[in-house]
This record gives sequence, structure tokens and C-alpha cells, in this order.
Amino acid sequence: MNKVADFFNSASFAVVGATDRTHKWGYKIFKRMEQLGKPVFPIHPKVTAIDGVKAYPTLKDLPQKPEAVDIIVPPEAALKVLEQCKNLGITKVWLQPGAESEEAITYAENNGISLVYDDCVLRHPEY
Repeated sequence: MNKVADFFNSASFAVVGATDRTHKWGYKIFKRMEQLGKPVFPIHPKVTAIDGVKAYPTLKDLPQKPEAVDIIVPPEAALKVLEQCKNLGITKVWLQPGAESEEAITYAENNGISLVYDDCVLRHPEY
């Protein structure tokens, strides 16, 4: 199975950078992940809920560990999220366009994280 299929076939997701601002990519990607019909946890330090779904400040605050994480934050923040993923044992991560950096990609490769990057979940309607 390829990394994209493996990511979408996960049992649960967290979207780091999800937002309640409907014109932002963080909102659009959160809503897309909800369409999969699986648990999706929005992560944002200042948002308490998105369309009635409780949001959490960090991955560590979640009631359960998600199987996969979608990251929609600036590159410097994305590296910190990857470190949290490693510490929590989360091994499937998608870095949305604009979240990538060579440092983050290298970190994921060196720490056993299956990483999808240079692609967007919105480009995959087949899932």
C-alpha cells in the first residue's frame, strides 16, 4: 500500500492547524477529513470548537491517540508537531503544502514517521 492510501485508511485523524475560519485551508481540510466518516480531532491552541466538534490545544490533550496526523501550520511549527508525533508514537503524518521544510522531512525520515508531503489531501477525492 502506498503512503497516501495508508494515510487515508487510518482509523482516526488529528488535523493540526484546523480552524473555524471557513475561508482557510485548515477549515477545508478538517471538513474533508470528516467526510471519511472516522474520528477527526481538530487541533488549534486558540479555537475551542469547529462546527460543534471540540478542538484541542495540542496532540497531547486529545482523549485518544489518533492513528494519523495532518499538519497545516508553518514549517517551524510543523517540526514541533512532528516531535510530538514521535513522542506519542504516531507514525503516519501528512505535511500540507506550506508546512514542509527539509528539516521536518529529514526529522520524519530519521524517526520512523511515514510522511506524505508535496501533496494535499484535497487532491484525493478517490478516498
